[in-house]
Amino acid sequence: MTRKVMLAGNWKMNKNWAEAVVLSQAISNQSRGSWESIDIVLCSPACDLKAVYSVLEFDRSSIKLGAQNVHWEPSGAFTGEISVGMLSEIGVEYCIVGHSERRTLFAETDEMVNRKVHAVLNGGLIPIVCVGESLGLRDAGTYLDYIRAQVSAALAGLDAEQVARLAIAYEPIWAIGTGRTATPEAAQEVCAAIRAQVALDFTAETADAMRVLYGGSMKPENARGLLAEADIDGGLVGGASLKAESFVQLIEECLS
Repeated sequence: MTRKVMLAGNWKMNKNWAEAVVLSQAISNQSRGSWESIDIVLCSPACDLKAVYSVLEFDRSSIKLGAQNVHWEPSGAFTGEISVGMLSEIGVEYCIVGHSERRTLFAETDEMVNRKVHAVLNGGLIPIVCVGESLGLRDAGTYLDYIRAQVSAALAGLDAEQVARLAIAYEPIWAIGTGRTATPEAAQEVCAAIRAQVALDFTAETADAMRVLYGGSMKPENARGLLAEADIDGGLVGGASLKAESFVQLIEECLS
């Protein structure tokens, strides 16, 4: 099965309202018809979402809007949180769930991630579910078991049709700021294990339909090697998504 490539830019806590307009406009201005053959998503801070959507809507762009986080409840006394319904109302179509920074800095558990995945899907949005291992787990050699467990926990209670719609992003946390690099072969090993776990928990057809993204420092220089791997269907991009030039270069690499 040929899966549609996805490239999602995660701006993290960067870009104020005006900067978000400039960046999204600079990316959109360089779009061409072939971009429609892949799914391109801009995941801005929550306060910038409406501004970015307005740019993309005005340009009639094929680029989609994504959020970086969400709460699983539809409303209530959850100060500082935002619901799926609120995101959907302003044009959001994708939502990152369970990013490593949310897990480590804000103590998100597998159960919380699972509840968010259910809420996002039930609200008609598409989750980009993040999994990945620390340096300790990588060096201990237990990383595949750990990631398989993360996948099963995140997708618990879903049906095969729901799983086929979502994307899972592999974040090699051990390669962030350590000077160590995740090679295409290392990334492929984990992405293949993720797909195999989905096949085990659901069906082979479900696993074949679902997209697996690489979520570690993808940039124009290494994108082609990563995308050549059988189980890597795109990227969840951090730093390279903060400049229009590098993000557009990544898009072009996905098309080549």
